[in-house]
Amino acid sequence: MIVRRERLEDHAAVRSLHRAAFATDPAADPATGAVRAESDVPEARLVDELREDVAFLPHLSLVAVDRDEVVGHVIATRAWLEPLRTPVLGLGPLGVRPDRQGGGIGTVLVHALLAVAEAAGEGVVALLGAPSYYRRTGFRPSTDLGVTPSDPAWGKHFQARRSAGPPVEGTFRYAAPFDRT
Repeated sequence: MIVRRERLEDHAAVRSLHRAAFATDPAADPATGAVRAESDVPEARLVDELREDVAFLPHLSLVAVDRDEVVGHVIATRAWLEPLRTPVLGLGPLGVRPDRQGGGIGTVLVHALLAVAEAAGEGVVALLGAPSYYRRTGFRPSTDLGVTPSDPAWGKHFQARRSAGPPVEGTFRYAAPFDRT
């Protein structure tokens, strides 16, 4: 498996991957196993919208490829801390093809993205996700770093990681497409 920057010819495979990876509705009753229709998977639409937004950073859209097949994808886009509009990154979505989940591909993608972000001089990366998963890659509650979630309901699921530069503080704002999803 290799991790590389996403290419134009990867877009359809990435869209399909996110549709499959997020097909189960996280708000559904686990006993029913409700599945979303492909058109109802906001994460797939979100990636397409992020690519078209001013916040898109092409060097921070990475794919994991195994035997010429895209098996994972992660993206980080420009985000800000208010009130000073301090530039930071918002990570997500992260998706791995269902038949390849649990094998470390997501963790490898996150580590690769963080390495690229740090090499580019990015100081803070924030995300909304499972603390038990992202803790392994150095994330911790965002408030520990002075980063307040824009939605208080996110609570412990909103996490951040600082890699470089001076400490920053403020209320986190994702790129505009997140507000439409």
